[in-house]
Amino acid sequence: MLVKNESMAMIQAQGSLNASNAPDFQGRLTAHLESEVSFGLVVDLSQLESLDSAGLIALVAALQRSRMLGKQLYLCSVPPGIRMIFELTQLDRVFEILEEGDQSTLMAA
Repeated sequence: MLVKNESMAMIQAQGSLNASNAPDFQGRLTAHLESEVSFGLVVDLSQLESLDSAGLIALVAALQRSRMLGKQLYLCSVPPGIRMIFELTQLDRVFEILEEGDQSTLMAA
């Protein structure tokens, strides 16, 4: 699902983000980042049930692309089990992770 306003786009990840669907997901993230319409991208992980290394690689690649383009990439509504993966890999220090409610403020900007 994609939501857009004048400055930010939002994509919601659902189910599993793994080797079978990570390349497609990464492509969608990249396409929205490369769009001239948005200042950046918010990735809503509230409906994400599992994440493997391929899913992490897709998110890291999107973050790298966002930085190359001078755009922002945020993760929001990260479930506790998924957040643990980010903490164990220390990617919670690399990604900007929004807390509940922060994304609505950002999307309204």
